[in-house]
Amino acid sequence: QVQLVESGGGLVETGGSLRLSCAASGRTLSRYAMGWFRQAPGKEREFVVATSQNGGSTYYLDSVKGRFTLSRDNAKNTVYLQMNSLKPDDTAVYYCAAREVFFLGSSDYYVRPNDYHVWGQGTQVTVSS
Repeated sequence: QVQLVESGGGLVETGGSLRLSCAASGRTLSRYAMGWFRQAPGKEREFVVATSQNGGSTYYLDSVKGRFTLSRDNAKNTVYLQMNSLKPDDTAVYYCAAREVFFLGSSDYYVRPNDYHVWGQGTQVTVSS
């Protein structure tokens, strides 16, 4: 089973940028569809972005389109979330998640938390106004 560790969170002013990393160990991420979710205090976990196992499909939450970019580096076994033009509404704990795909080359992506089998511990992102 793969293990995930997020990093890169912090405190940033409105309009600033952060890059989150999700480093995997135990298995290669190339066999997994990946997603990023976030959870603000008192709210449910919210989908942010998902990408397919083959990297051919990526889907973003409307409110982050054009500001956030997901990328994956299979050689480093790491997935990144570049976040630009951050807003106070982006404040949350950010989690990466993985779903093993048995049909390699799949272009399916997943947007529900229950679709994912493995989660990281989360990293806090705080955007000050």
